[in-house]
Amino acid sequence: MTVETVVLTGAAGQVGSVLREPLRRRLRRLISVDRAPLTAEGPNEEVHQAQLAGIEDAISVIDGADAVVHLAGVPDEAPLADLLEGNVLGTHHVLEAARRTGTKRVVLASSNRLTGCYPAAQTVSAQMPPRPDGLYGVSKVAVEALGRLYADKFGLQVVCLRIGSLEAEPSEPRHLATWLSPDDCAGFVWAALTRADVTFTAAYAVSANSRRFWELDDRLGYRPRDDAEAYADRIPGVAGYFAGDQLQGGDYATADYTLRNAFDERSTC
Repeated sequence: MTVETVVLTGAAGQVGSVLREPLRRRLRRLISVDRAPLTAEGPNEEVHQAQLAGIEDAISVIDGADAVVHLAGVPDEAPLADLLEGNVLGTHHVLEAARRTGTKRVVLASSNRLTGCYPAAQTVSAQMPPRPDGLYGVSKVAVEALGRLYADKFGLQVVCLRIGSLEAEPSEPRHLATWLSPDDCAGFVWAALTRADVTFTAAYAVSANSRRFWELDDRLGYRPRDDAEAYADRIPGVAGYFAGDQLQGGDYATADYTLRNAFDERSTC
């Protein structure tokens, strides 16, 4: 698939900030959107400050684009009402705007935390049932369901990328399984934008880590190049972490993490 104009929502966030430069290099026109103010970083980048609070807001920035990379939303555990508004309703606004404007390809930011309650010793594929590690993961289950609906019912081409731990380099034991390098992040997103014959695909976006929890999927045609193992000797506690009975979500999968961040209380268990 040939793409020349792409809308990038959530462009000021962690993932969006990594993607802006590699997307500008490949595109004729990049439209970067965020509720925070942005400054265009090249002659082929257009910036908009917008919250995409409704379908018409989304249409105003998406109309005329070849594809959308939708990253905007609540990025971590939070009260369910906030997650429904920011992640689920926000995704619906973008998908419906794409349908109305004839924008065929939409790349949605899903998350590895959609399956964070699987044991770390088990290799998980994108075809296995969700086991979210919190309310944030639940919101991403809904995001993927919306993407599937719009692909099945309205013919949109939707790719849900279950994004790993995007960091310049891994800094904790869990990252040896979950790390997504900036270069591999850009590679996965470009493949999601350009792969031919896509209807609906959900795939893990993770580097080629020797200890990864998730199966790599060939349907997007991108094979990651980096391996967190190159940093293992710099990270304390690795042997104990991987010898223990861990869930893939690590601390995210604990009851205390959700109670603190979604209900503002600590577990008494």
